[in-house]
Amino acid sequence: MNRAAHHVRANALVLVWLVAAAGAALAHRWLPEAGWLLVHLPLLGAVTTAILVWSQHFADTLLRSPAPRRALAWRLAAHTAGVLAVVAGHLTSVPALVVAGGVAVAGVGVAQAVGIVRQGRGALPSRFGHLARAYVAAGLLLVPGVACGVVMATAAPGPEAYAQWYVAHVVLTLIGFVGVTVAGTLVVLWPTVLRTRIDAAAETAARRSLVLLVAGTLLAALGPATGLRAVTVAGVAVVLAGIALTAHVLVRQVRTAPPVTYAALSVGAAVVWWAASVTVLGVVVATAGSWAAAVPRLSALTPATEGGFAAQVLVGALSYLLPVVLGGGPAVTRTVAAELDRSAVVRAVLLNGALVIFVLPAPSLVRVVASSIALAVGVWFLVLVARAVRLARRPAAIEHPAPVVPARAAVADPVAVALARSRRRGAGALAVGALVVVTAVALAGDPTAAGLTQVLTAGAAATAASEAGATGRTTTVRVEAQDMRFVPDTVEVPAGDRLVIEVVNTDTTVHDLVLDRGATSGRLAPGGTASVDVGVVQQDLAGWCSVAGHRLMGMTLDVVVVGGEPAAPVAAAPGGDGGAGHDMPGTAGTHHGGAGDGARASDLLDLMAAPDDAFVARDATLPPVGDGTTHHVTLEVTETVQEVAPGVTRTAWTFGGTAPGPVLHGRVGDTFVVTLVNDGSLGHSIDFHAGALAPDDVMRTIEPGETLTYTFRATRSGIWMYHCSTMPMSLHIANGMFGAVVIDPPGLPEVDHEYVLVQSELYLGEQGGTADEAALTAQQPTLLTFNGYANQYRDRPLAVRAGERVRVWVLDAGPNRPSSFHVVGGQFDTVYREGDWTLRDGGSTGTGGAQVLALAPAEGGFVELTFPEAGTYPFVTHAMGDAERGAQGRFRVAD
Repeated sequence: MNRAAHHVRANALVLVWLVAAAGAALAHRWLPEAGWLLVHLPLLGAVTTAILVWSQHFADTLLRSPAPRRALAWRLAAHTAGVLAVVAGHLTSVPALVVAGGVAVAGVGVAQAVGIVRQGRGALPSRFGHLARAYVAAGLLLVPGVACGVVMATAAPGPEAYAQWYVAHVVLTLIGFVGVTVAGTLVVLWPTVLRTRIDAAAETAARRSLVLLVAGTLLAALGPATGLRAVTVAGVAVVLAGIALTAHVLVRQVRTAPPVTYAALSVGAAVVWWAASVTVLGVVVATAGSWAAAVPRLSALTPATEGGFAAQVLVGALSYLLPVVLGGGPAVTRTVAAELDRSAVVRAVLLNGALVIFVLPAPSLVRVVASSIALAVGVWFLVLVARAVRLARRPAAIEHPAPVVPARAAVADPVAVALARSRRRGAGALAVGALVVVTAVALAGDPTAAGLTQVLTAGAAATAASEAGATGRTTTVRVEAQDMRFVPDTVEVPAGDRLVIEVVNTDTTVHDLVLDRGATSGRLAPGGTASVDVGVVQQDLAGWCSVAGHRLMGMTLDVVVVGGEPAAPVAAAPGGDGGAGHDMPGTAGTHHGGAGDGARASDLLDLMAAPDDAFVARDATLPPVGDGTTHHVTLEVTETVQEVAPGVTRTAWTFGGTAPGPVLHGRVGDTFVVTLVNDGSLGHSIDFHAGALAPDDVMRTIEPGETLTYTFRATRSGIWMYHCSTMPMSLHIANGMFGAVVIDPPGLPEVDHEYVLVQSELYLGEQGGTADEAALTAQQPTLLTFNGYANQYRDRPLAVRAGERVRVWVLDAGPNRPSSFHVVGGQFDTVYREGDWTLRDGGSTGTGGAQVLALAPAEGGFVELTFPEAGTYPFVTHAMGDAERGAQGRFRVAD
């Protein structure tokens, strides 16, 4: 009973970390550093804790010399405290906490390795005792792996150096610490789960595999240290040889004892994901142009390595080992095992199928559904564990104990075995069917992104083929989408011929081809192809890319009929999109689910109207800098319906759910580590003016479902713009993708109030829709705003007191109009513009003042003033027509 209680307490830590990870996954949109947490809570928390518990358990068994339980208890306590310190330090940007936590975690790894070595010295001879060396090697590999992580979190290295530390961290922790532990454990665990014997060949393979895995890990980690990616690739190849040796033994054992339990299915699938993840890592490092270019592509390994390999090994091992260590007698053990084995095939198929769908190129909605299925399977396991522990603790509640299953069931009852196999196949087919149905529903939610509109195109083409005057001939042309152009952009076809356009996307972002008669290629990812059967062509046709803004950039195609009739005018559909259902010049686009109902937003606009009592203006107060010199920021790209004036809405493309995006605040010398997560429906990017670095990689466009890490060091002061740099930039900025970074000048004096105002233009189309591209091209904005809502500070004034000193940071985000910031009734005694004071404390005469802060698009600065007496002081852009379109507010000054 003491043994069982010890394991229950130890594994309770594992389950707590798993529950925390599941909670983080459910609440990730509201958590800081959600992506980092979703990696480190399950891996550094749950998986590492489980390795400490079970590697000690197996070492005790292999060496036949149990270690003191108190020592493991102290190690688990130190590890838990260390992980909590790392998490707290990372989230609060306190390097000392990260360092202290890292030292604790690494120290635990060394302590466990040293303890197992001492066990071996005093142990009796054992056939499998040498396998404990795997746990010693794994514990030692954890130390440099943790060190790499600490350096990444605290030293703020540049992008290339950061990438080298990152690759070394991944190699040493996942391939080294986790992989070596798993390989050593599988030698004994796998045949035990399958109920078969361990032969001499398996022992020999295990020895050789361990040498290859450790040597390959060290060699792969040497690559980032030397800057030679070829060295890492060579190390990965050695690791793969070790995995292949291990897998060969596992497959040979499966031939004599097929996997039937969830433990076997889960562990077997994990080995497949293990090999696939290591292979992809090697390919990415080999084909990337630099270390920095490899890191974003390695982010695709996270679900495969974390969910497919590490989590499945952990869950599979616990499914087999928990019934054994909980004890309670044979009947209880069988019942607990049966509980953990519930719906084994369904769970295994759902989890692995969802992971496959997630890692393959798929629309964002499909990936969200797949990740939700995987999370649900994980929660399912936690529920089964809770039920199993309850059964073990209350054996009297077991009314019908699970029957004894013979080790060689095939010999005992072939009919029963056949029926069991039939049931498992049926369950597997049911799970596959469920995945297919759910994926189909998700695809139906965004058919254009999935390219399913080609099915409708084929039907339209078949109808068109019956038109009079058909020649019976087919003209096939190849058109490439590249550099925001169709090449060629004009194709000729004889009148009456059937036209087939082979569309090839050779660009780096998603495109499609839409023709004004309705035929479309559907969305094509980079490298994608589609055949568009236009049907019999009798007159000229116009084509374009319907992805927002791409037509505005000139991505059009003309189909010219030789000997035919001129093109008829294209009538606008009720949605204002020329019949194609997408944004076009001269219309208000409702791209991807805008809330447009046909009404023009400008028709609903009343600039004298006040918002209702429930309206809360955006807080203009400059946020504090915060502790530490490294600031970790996650910006999720979302598409949000946003009110921009009383009763007037638009669909904004946002960083972090707001337009403008959140204000970032730091000091000269601070480092910002920004994680961009694209949860939108088209490609986006980000450009921080506050950092100086090569834009090639960090400012690249990422597609829906992808992430990138953008690290920059703020070396110069001022208020800096950040924005989406995906073309056309004007459209992405006009739709809300911009924000401000404030870097304080050294020695900046404190003031009583410090505000941030970001001026921008809105080009409204349909109510609830995205920007009107024709108005944007003509530079005719509907509204100008401070902080995204017209006149919000007119109706919700900023409150100060007479005599208080006020600093107002102003950024002109454009995309087109200048700003001339002015406070009516106020005078500026200090003006700071684009990195330097143009006036300070009255200037050289001591009596100088300024009336405006003049800014071009993307320029910024601040002004300081003191209000002499109580009253209401309006502030405006002194381009008065723009002020009258919404760029105005008020200071309400009290005595």
